[in-house]
Formats: sequence, structure tokens, C-alpha cells
Amino acid sequence: MRKVIQTTAAPNPLGPYNQAILSNGTLYISGQIAIDPTTDQIIKNTVEEETQQVMRNLKAVLKAADMTFENVVKSSIFIADMNHFGKINQVYGCYFKEETAPARETVEVARLPKDVRVEISMIAVSPL
Repeated sequence: MRKVIQTTAAPNPLGPYNQAILSNGTLYISGQIAIDPTTDQIIKNTVEEETQQVMRNLKAVLKAADMTFENVVKSSIFIADMNHFGKINQVYGCYFKEETAPARETVEVARLPKDVRVEISMIAVSPL
């Protein structure tokens, strides 16, 4: 079974992809950047505020699939400057319990869409 997950509480995709795909109990969430879905504007104040918006967008997509951050098993974080790692990690960490936090990688990249500083994608699974 394959189901497209779409919510107006997260930004519309910027290209030919969906916010998320639910397949056989696994949710694959496309990379989210700091676009405020109510204004379609990019949040580019501090890297912490940018990361908060990314996490709000991810939370909205999870909610649309009847999931929470507790269901997340894998995160991929892409950042434009590794010097921001600590600040991004601090915000990101507020959304997870240390003992149940997902697997993750953080990668510095040359450039991200719309010249944002952080993009995060996730994989979540339905409880058994």
C-alpha cells in the first residue's frame, strides 16, 4: 500500500515530489526547510528559529500521518555550515527523548534550496 501524505500545515513541495509517502507502515518524509506554511515565506532570522520552523513542518507532516516524533527511526540533517551544528542540534534535541531518539546523520553541504541553512528529512514507522 502506498499513500501520499499532504497537509496544509506544512509547506507545499517546491518541485515534483510529495511531503511524504506512507508505504507499508513506513513514512518517508521529504526534506523540510524553514518555510512558514501560513505565509510561504522563509524564516531566516537565526539558525535556531530556522530549525524550529523545520521541526514544526516535520511535526505537521507526522501528524497528518497520525504519527509523532516517537515514531521517527531515522533523520537526515543537511546543514550549510558545520559551525551551526551545536545550535541546530540543541533545537532538534528538544523534540526527542534521549533514550528513544532516532538514528541520524548530519552532513555539511555546499548549498541548500532557497539558500537556507538547514534541511531535515525523516523516516518514521507505525507502532507494531
